[in-house]
Amino acid sequence: MKSREITIVKNGTREKAVVEYEGGKTTLNLLLSNGVRKTYTALDLYDSFGLLRADLKDIKFLCKGSKINVHTSGMSSHMSNGLVAYELTMGQSEGELVHIFSYEEHDLTNDIQEQHDFCLRWAESLHE
Repeated sequence: MKSREITIVKNGTREKAVVEYEGGKTTLNLLLSNGVRKTYTALDLYDSFGLLRADLKDIKFLCKGSKINVHTSGMSSHMSNGLVAYELTMGQSEGELVHIFSYEEHDLTNDIQEQHDFCLRWAESLHE
């Protein structure tokens, strides 16, 4: 099992947490500094991270996977099991590949639907 330390903001305080995942599996474990362990499973790790954030709305996850303009594609989901996604820019067809647990602190959301909505608006921006 692989693990990665991430930064979170809980009750206004920065803390470290650990995410664990296994290659080829879609289950994501979160270990908080207070010993709480949570497990989430979805279609891929990106969607599992979305379930995690929806469940823990009071925590801000400082990760690329929480950024409103980061979204997987069918290929990135299949090839990386959702660990790699695209950081999209309106009007630009090429997104930048990013690891969903890389550090980020701007334009974050805990609502994966906002990310899906951004992706739809982005796709429409390519046809304008």
